[in-house]
Amino acid sequence: MENLPPYIQYLLKTNDYPHEVEKTELIQTHISFVVVAGDYVYKWKKPVDFGFLNFSTLEKRKYYCERELNLNRRLCPDLYLDVVTVNLVDGRYRLGGSGQVIEYGIKMARMPQDRMMTRIIESGRLTKAHLDAIIDVLIPFYQTAEGGSGIEEFGRAESVAKNVLENFDQTEAFIGKGGLSTENFEKIKGYSLKVLADTDRFDRRVAAGRVRDCHGDLHSANICLADKVFIFDCIEFNERFRYSDVAADIGFLAMDLDFHGLPELSSYFIGRFIAKSGDDQFMEVLNFYKCYRAYVRGKIGLLTANDPSVVSEPAQTYLEQARKYFQLAERYSEE
Repeated sequence: MENLPPYIQYLLKTNDYPHEVEKTELIQTHISFVVVAGDYVYKWKKPVDFGFLNFSTLEKRKYYCERELNLNRRLCPDLYLDVVTVNLVDGRYRLGGSGQVIEYGIKMARMPQDRMMTRIIESGRLTKAHLDAIIDVLIPFYQTAEGGSGIEEFGRAESVAKNVLENFDQTEAFIGKGGLSTENFEKIKGYSLKVLADTDRFDRRVAAGRVRDCHGDLHSANICLADKVFIFDCIEFNERFRYSDVAADIGFLAMDLDFHGLPELSSYFIGRFIAKSGDDQFMEVLNFYKCYRAYVRGKIGLLTANDPSVVSEPAQTYLEQARKYFQLAERYSEE
């Protein structure tokens, strides 16, 4: 508790919410504090600057909260409720109010935890019908998502390379310190550079109209399979991670299914998506984007393991998870 910002310590108390709260729960990532309180969830951005992400000032955090609200309403209009504040009123913290704004956050409706896709996977309940339902949401989303010249350039090899090489730069200092081995790093980087050199492969995707304003973080932890499909927590903090080939989004979830030991369902998901979208070039870039996404998840594991404020799990847990992601990325690089 003592390592947490005072406003988070305040929010973990249950007597000041405008709705009934019996208990609170704190979930942390390397960029967010998430406070679960009764029927609602409050998400707050950490004041961090990783280069690719900059939440270092209150003004920036306000801006990105507003972006998060509006972008996520594309897929979850009834889940993302409002931008909220913690204020200082008469020397005391308050959730909302007219005093000095201490922090900005997002208020969301709480989803049923037993219907979260990660829980369904863990309990062995994920079916092809679930994947069909996800595809039925994603196909029209991508069809209507913004595209055009201002976005499609992010799908070309030069732009994709910026994201990929940035990951290698940001993880190089961690080589040999747990999670990432020299062999992992060299094999994955070599494969990635080889694919990126084939610029025509990426140009064909642009010409086919497959580069859109996507979700950017499409994996099972951001999906709830309740009475309908909720796909939430898209990338709001950097457009170049969200403006991408649709295959980078779909490949992320396919990689996630592989990671959880479900290769048959992963293959089914890809096959159904190709059939329904009519994307006959999809397989040309799938493995590359699966490798890229696995490496990103490994990087996040390393960053989280090295964040002293994250106390929800031991650092070794995140390092072990990172190691598994890097091994998966290396496997894709060999296929």
